[in-house]
Amino acid sequence: MDYFLLIFLAVVLFLAAVFDLRQRRIPNAVTFSGMASGLIYWSYLNGVDGFLHGAGGLFLGSGFLILFYLMGGMGAGDVKLMGAVGSLLGPQGVFHAFLYSAVVGGVYALFVLARSKALKQAAGRYRQMARCYLGTGQFIYIPPDGGTLPPLCYGLAISLGTILSVLRPLY
Repeated sequence: MDYFLLIFLAVVLFLAAVFDLRQRRIPNAVTFSGMASGLIYWSYLNGVDGFLHGAGGLFLGSGFLILFYLMGGMGAGDVKLMGAVGSLLGPQGVFHAFLYSAVVGGVYALFVLARSKALKQAAGRYRQMARCYLGTGQFIYIPPDGGTLPPLCYGLAISLGTILSVLRPLY
């Protein structure tokens, strides 16, 4: 892979992670510049075939996350960031980046959940339900109190997962 592409990808991922952590949003300037650069880069190298390669990665990357966005599970910036990653890495590269990002995102979500009150509250509810069942023989469900889960900055997970997928051949 070309150094220009790797450096530009690293800059896009770094900016996306920083903006997501600080502002809980990823600016269009970051994602769209990544998308455009990938399409231009691949078009320059391979003409129309290169453009189709970059566009295929863009649509595949966005397609991986669009359902989560539509269900309210993640922001549009995350979808556009994965599209930018796809534009820069192509379809095969974005597939690996998505898999690594999903694993990193899962570990990140568990870490955030473990540090939040939501996990402690859930454990307390289940402890009460177990005591009630052991004491009376009846299972009584105690619903959550309606608290919210802590927000996840999934741009960070996408950035770290993508970096791991690019470094994968090195180890």
